[in-house]
Amino acid sequence: MKSISVIIVSWNARDYLRDCLNSIRQTGASCVQEVIVVDNASKDGSPEMVEKEFPEVTLIRAGANLGFARANNLAMKCAKGSMYALVNSDVIIHPGCLQTLASFLDQHNDVGLVGPRVIGGDGNLQRTCRKVPTVWNTACRILALDRIFPDWQLFSGFEVPHRNHAKCMEAEVLSGCFCVARKQAVDEVDGMDEQFFFYGEDIDWCKRFRDAGWKVMFVPEATATHFGGASTSNAPLRYSIEILRATLKYWRKHHGIAGHIVCYLLILAHHGSRLLTRGVKRSLGMGSSIDSRHKLKEDTVCLRWLLTGKGI
Repeated sequence: MKSISVIIVSWNARDYLRDCLNSIRQTGASCVQEVIVVDNASKDGSPEMVEKEFPEVTLIRAGANLGFARANNLAMKCAKGSMYALVNSDVIIHPGCLQTLASFLDQHNDVGLVGPRVIGGDGNLQRTCRKVPTVWNTACRILALDRIFPDWQLFSGFEVPHRNHAKCMEAEVLSGCFCVARKQAVDEVDGMDEQFFFYGEDIDWCKRFRDAGWKVMFVPEATATHFGGASTSNAPLRYSIEILRATLKYWRKHHGIAGHIVCYLLILAHHGSRLLTRGVKRSLGMGSSIDSRHKLKEDTVCLRWLLTGKGI
């Protein structure tokens, strides 16, 4: 039964988008009811490519960059399927993936959201199962304790260990790069929170699903490839600021003003210490690579935004 509305939000990712749509065309015939692309005012010919090469796709020209959450909500409001597959433009769907996820939802009426096993463009597993942010795991992440002690569960930050990605399991958070939601559950919990522009909406959404009594499940039998950065690489410094903005919004929404302040101070200390360390290294001639210069600029921009509210 064709029950899935596939929704793709795209911004200046024409070549990735073409590959994504081809993978859906090749693998989804038995379960995909429709494919909807929301183009966030791309200037690289993406909408023209969709119209020419994929006439079966419903194209929504947003006219402006609506962000990820708002654009997905726009598509979900007009989608006809009983399930919504939210797919990043830089994802390649493997054979049987959509069918497996749809079948899992059909067989488990208490599950509202499912996600597949995701492989990166380099062939390595991407850890798409994460934990809901707390003061402790946020501190572990910001202070790099999760990288200093990678085998210690106590310091694991937001990530779920690689070994756990081999089995079907309930997840606190699934990556927004690719997930399938039950329409009935979406109608109950509402769409994505449009306060989040293009980061954090997946964390907030998963939390709301779970708070409403719906399970969020990781299904490794379904697989896909995610290259990453198709849209965010077009404006990396803006993306860094949006991560900060979304993180603070999440903490204010779910932990109140006290949580917001604690998170703000942790992030401020993080970028301040990194800027100081990298500045010293550069003065000693130890940070001259392009990557080091970019990270120094990123920390400078983020610190300025945190202290003054001014962007790039």
